[in-house]
Amino acid sequence: MTDTPTISKMSQAKVGIEEQVRAGIKRRYAAERRFRLYGMLSITIALSFLAILIVTVALQGYTAFEQTKIRLDINFAQDVIDPTGTRDVKAMSGANYRMLARKSFGALFPDVTARRDKRKLYKLLSIGAPFELRAMVLADPSLIGGRRTVWLTASDDVDQTVKNRISSGGGNTRLSGRQIAWITKLATQDRIETQFNTAFFLGGDSREPELAGVFGAAAGSFWTLVVTLVLSFPLGVMTAIYLEEFAPKNWWTDLIEININNLAAVPSIVFGLLGLAVFLQLFGVPRSAPLAGGIVLALMTLPTIIIAARAALKAVPPSIREAAIGIGASRMQTVAHHVLPLAMPGVLTGAILGMARALGETAPLLMIGMVAFIVDIPSSPMDPATALPVQIYLWADSPERAFVERTSGAILVLLGFMICMNLIAILLRKKFEQRW
Repeated sequence: MTDTPTISKMSQAKVGIEEQVRAGIKRRYAAERRFRLYGMLSITIALSFLAILIVTVALQGYTAFEQTKIRLDINFAQDVIDPTGTRDVKAMSGANYRMLARKSFGALFPDVTARRDKRKLYKLLSIGAPFELRAMVLADPSLIGGRRTVWLTASDDVDQTVKNRISSGGGNTRLSGRQIAWITKLATQDRIETQFNTAFFLGGDSREPELAGVFGAAAGSFWTLVVTLVLSFPLGVMTAIYLEEFAPKNWWTDLIEININNLAAVPSIVFGLLGLAVFLQLFGVPRSAPLAGGIVLALMTLPTIIIAARAALKAVPPSIREAAIGIGASRMQTVAHHVLPLAMPGVLTGAILGMARALGETAPLLMIGMVAFIVDIPSSPMDPATALPVQIYLWADSPERAFVERTSGAILVLLGFMICMNLIAILLRKKFEQRW
């Protein structure tokens, strides 16, 4: 028979153990709450830095979507543009439109007579203003012989002053006090305003900030990505299918898998050196062409696509394969008709992520010469071109103050491209997603 003191001690010990267990559970819950709090704090800090970065770029770049224009009354004199009256395109293209613009601009300031002052006055207009007049005449020859009110592009210094990007006090701008007074006079006459900058979205690169656009670089990026997608996607998917579904498991396939994983971590500039040494110098691929850039970026994105495609194929349940084989399908039919369609959302996601990485790469393109100053818009993968990241790099290195907002504006365009690509990936996942 157990005595009462022993039972009491056992009860006390049991209570002590229960209290220790409860205290341990309480500590674990507290540690879990702290871990969750640390995670939320880390995500908040990361999102805050990302928001600060995006807001800073947006505040610096949104003004690039507007351009200062000056309203002038242009006399399209026939004796200057088309003296013979034949409406010959060559004659109209070679006319002295600069004189027409300067004559109309000088008429607004009749008190400016000194040659030096006239040069300062004419600098308020962009050097591209005569080309704008020529484009108007070539598009509508009926302007010849008449008078028309037109809006012409102002110089980058005027544009930055109107946008308050640089001080108008004379200490932080290349404009003189008299030029500032002329701008003020134009503003009081409602002859100067900011308009949507179509040249930024439809033009190519230029040495003058007010004429520079991103369309040439965007077209170069487009052709480069087309070449990259055509080369890397089918090759990457077929490689993943072979390694995951058909290849025997031996030392050779293990070596291939190790090298694929290692290639995914190789710095991108190494692929640029490979493209320079092999494709440009050995095979003679055109330098500074989207074809060369697309081949190099295809090599760079192949490991990413292969790894993502293999993971998607591996995620398909084995029961799908067993059921297909059980009803008489061959291994090829099983993969093509059942496994690959179910894995397609993951495969497409990996391809889009690889393309997004290729879109933002700069180093390999610099190595193969896509850093050249290209004015014309490329119309094929064989034409000389640059890419959006390289264009941003070039503008960031330019000394003109107006290129700062152009750089930020181009970054916003690049971010828009990448957001669109990710949206496409989401839509494709929704479209091809199937449940099993």
